[in-house]
Amino acid sequence: MRDYTKLLLANKAWAKERLSVDEEYFEKLAKDQSPQFLWIGCSDSRVPAEEVTNAQPGEVFVHRNVANLVVHTDINLLSVLQYAVEVLKVKHIIVCGHYNCGGVKAAMTNQDYGLINKWLRNIKEVYSKHNGELKMITDETQKFERLVELNVEEQVKNLAKTTIVQKAWKSRELPHLHGWVFDIHTGLIKEILNIQATEWSDDIFGYDFKE
Repeated sequence: MRDYTKLLLANKAWAKERLSVDEEYFEKLAKDQSPQFLWIGCSDSRVPAEEVTNAQPGEVFVHRNVANLVVHTDINLLSVLQYAVEVLKVKHIIVCGHYNCGGVKAAMTNQDYGLINKWLRNIKEVYSKHNGELKMITDETQKFERLVELNVEEQVKNLAKTTIVQKAWKSRELPHLHGWVFDIHTGLIKEILNIQATEWSDDIFGYDFKE
């Protein structure tokens, strides 16, 4: 059996199992989506959003990229963000990184990885910004894990700097922003940062919108 055909067979088994529980399951699923959460996660195959949160289809709107970055020039990310905030009107945006992240680990080295160097530079900027703190950590594993956490923290702050999020805060005081890290070794999620919609302000990155 070819590897990919296993996925097709698994899909049939999954659909059959869903229908055995609820004959109208797919009719309901096809009607619309109204997720409360936007998940910005890593592309790592070990960290699927729905699986680690035990969420059902339709509950989480998902965007994934290498090392769960929020880059202000990434049209893909910004398009997902705008749709989630302005159309779906999600209540929460979660940036979820994970320990043992290959992207973060690569950014800690001086190795040339080709095209992805451009992407990893965003993590290197986080590394540089917090280099003073990270230099104080002598254990390499602890330093690696701390950079994973700091990267999540900075990406949540990048969300807060977008006009998309700030306009939503002004009009409906949502969404709230959250930074999490998934621990692959335990299966548990660690909260790193929470920004409530009404508590963020910044003299440089804050925008004044006309009424």
